[in-house]
Amino acid sequence: MKAVVYEKPFEVKVTEVDDPGIQHPNDVIVRVTSTAICGSDLHMYEGRTAAEAGIVFGHENLGVIEEVGSGVTSLKVGDRVVMPFNVACGFCKNCLDGKTGFCLTVNPGFAGGAYGYVAMGPYMGGQAERLRVPFADFNCLKLPHGEQFETDFVLLADIFPTGYHGCELAEVSPGESVAVYGAGPVGLMAAYSALLRGAAKVFVVDRVPERLAKAEQIGAIPIDFTKGDPAEQIRDMTDGEGTDKGVDAVGYQAQSGKTGEEEPAVVLNSLVETVRPTGKLGIPGLYVPSDPGGPDDHAKHGQLLVSIGRMFEKGQRMGTGQTNVKRYNRKLRDLIIAGRARPSFVVSHELPLDQAPMAYEKFDKRVEGFTKVVLHPELVAA
Repeated sequence: MKAVVYEKPFEVKVTEVDDPGIQHPNDVIVRVTSTAICGSDLHMYEGRTAAEAGIVFGHENLGVIEEVGSGVTSLKVGDRVVMPFNVACGFCKNCLDGKTGFCLTVNPGFAGGAYGYVAMGPYMGGQAERLRVPFADFNCLKLPHGEQFETDFVLLADIFPTGYHGCELAEVSPGESVAVYGAGPVGLMAAYSALLRGAAKVFVVDRVPERLAKAEQIGAIPIDFTKGDPAEQIRDMTDGEGTDKGVDAVGYQAQSGKTGEEEPAVVLNSLVETVRPTGKLGIPGLYVPSDPGGPDDHAKHGQLLVSIGRMFEKGQRMGTGQTNVKRYNRKLRDLIIAGRARPSFVVSHELPLDQAPMAYEKFDKRVEGFTKVVLHPELVAA
């Protein structure tokens, strides 16, 4: 089958790899119809991780079941399903507690697993024609048959639940004000989720005009951090108080508004200044235990200079960690089916699998127009 394979930093190719097969009675094989490129894929693409040549990328996957293991009870051939990017067992202590992003079974020695992501277990990615799904009864979310809402549903694999998770970590409630740092796909999903949860005012901080325009289109207030300190801008618009809640949808590759250079803790420290005393911060943006490409020795080891004294002074609380997709994906699916949510507004391109190398290059360079790319393995290039 064809798949998107990592070659070396800044280079992927679409090539033939072995088809996946049933390895355990609880497996299914899915024919992939949609698979998205995620910002976290770029960390591997840029060579910032220990990714080795040959890894198949892709953790945001949707498709139709082609083969079912003998132990699978709730799924059948022909079911249309979307898979959380978290590979989870469903029966360990963390899974039973709803913390499926930190499954203790699927990746020995590491809390959590994912498709096609370095250090997250031996699970081939889904930027391919087929995908093996382990613990399938637990990991597959059934969807209505057909092709309706395809680009909405594929976002249930990661970015829609991740944006929602940022709001959950910050405990965003109706009537509150929220600051979201980052207007990439996850940031836009966080802003969108805050509005779905009834927030009265949502500020979105970024520097890319196109992304800020997207934020404004959904009813958020755009804040361009190149035009002045974003915390000051937001305090000026909230009678000097700051927001009730804040979400970091940027992570460790944050850049300084003054120099344009990487400054991994800049968003965290800006959030501390943006959110009012006793407010809460949600951090779904990716921070890593080590970053070989970090700008200094501390950053290379995942150690950041965060204003913990200022947080303590303000009595703020912080929630962190990747999203437990299973906790949210069913109700977010039902919002889509009911017409209450259309997260696909972030999708800028739908392309054949063969165009993945071009899409990676342009997405990585933040080329205007490349906000969120969905690949369709069955789509033929015009």
